Amino acid sequence: MAPGAGTAAAAAKNPTKTLATLLLLVLLLADLPLCASQPPLHSQPLSATQSPAAPLPPPQPRPPRAQAGGAAHLRRIALGVLLGSLAGFLLSLAFLYAIRVAVLHAGNAPAVARGPVSFTPQISPKSLQCALPSARPLARGPRGTYHKLDLDGDLTVAVKVLDLAAAARASPSPSPSPSRPASGSKSDMRRVQRQLELLARVRHLNVMSLKAYVRDADRLSLVYDFVPGGSLEDVMKRVRSQQVSLSWDTRNRIAAGVAKGLRHLHFECNPRILHCNLKPSNVMLEEGFEPVLADCGVARLIDSGLPDPESSGSLYAAPECYQSNRYTDKCDVYAFGMILGVLLTGKDPADPFFSGESGRGSLARWLRHMQHSGDTKEALDSSIVGEEVDEEEMVMAVRVAIVCLSELPADRPSSDELVAMLAQHHSF
Repeated sequence: MAPGAGTAAAAAKNPTKTLATLLLLVLLLADLPLCASQPPLHSQPLSATQSPAAPLPPPQPRPPRAQAGGAAHLRRIALGVLLGSLAGFLLSLAFLYAIRVAVLHAGNAPAVARGPVSFTPQISPKSLQCALPSARPLARGPRGTYHKLDLDGDLTVAVKVLDLAAAARASPSPSPSPSRPASGSKSDMRRVQRQLELLARVRHLNVMSLKAYVRDADRLSLVYDFVPGGSLEDVMKRVRSQQVSLSWDTRNRIAAGVAKGLRHLHFECNPRILHCNLKPSNVMLEEGFEPVLADCGVARLIDSGLPDPESSGSLYAAPECYQSNRYTDKCDVYAFGMILGVLLTGKDPADPFFSGESGRGSLARWLRHMQHSGDTKEALDSSIVGEEVDEEEMVMAVRVAIVCLSELPADRPSSDELVAMLAQHHSF
């Protein structure tokens, strides 16, 4: 190895020691006295016995001015060369360090997962891949189809199949969303993969976590636990047809569970998760009517996360979703206000009751009108009106729903405040 290469290697291994040595050398050169250029400090003093009239000794010869100037010039040149070398050395170290960081970052970038990915030992990726074609369709939504799938070991799961190509064509966003995998680039695929891993880490009683997924060229299959109780939308349809009776205590518990699930997504997940598609069909009910939020964050996997104006989910979308094309946590709170209004009134927001000649406009406007006119109790579902204490709780809950349905996002509570507001009039 050449001597220069050995020096460079040693400097790269211990740049701090090398830098300290160079600085010490600079300080030594800066303090080095130019003895040859310094004149005598003074003449020889007169002795006490010497006569003032005696001739003084001849003065010491002074060095020429050109000599002193030349030495100072040489010192400036030496310092300039040394400082320039030091600056170049430091820039070289910084450049090498930047290259090393870039190489390490590229090496640590997660590889794009191929084939099925499972986040639980209960689901084998191989068995999932083999069983997926036998999935039985359950329902169809604006962003995909829902299926029921039986796996080995008597395990039943729910599968949501997203058509990526169709979602990209139908997206209301004018430009591709950063999280949309439609482009198929590796960076987009890694970004979606990180979001799926984030959804798989969710652990909460009222939030459904992702169990596995299968990514194909034109579709994405998301696997969740199967909830046999169905959705809140299914239950409310049976309530309206008087097939099921749902007490106020049960409805209140459902509302509290939904609020707690939102609080977990907004405040306890890092980074936080926005639901982006909260509506009764995405609130699954387990045994005892315990609510579980489904489809969390899925809308942002395939498009901008904004609701389709022509879908049923648009009835639960906040006004600013279409005014500013932005979705925030306050949009989730607005959707919660709609769900709470449905639980209190028993009415479907798509009911002609809100779009007829009476000009009620929407569930939110109707609730505000009933409150201003002092007829809040008249808005309650007649099947749950009973004891006076329960009616007072329901009237307070109507006020909470109206606050959540405020036109301005700043006037709505956060999901954290929402849980506290609901707990004030009921104990869960």
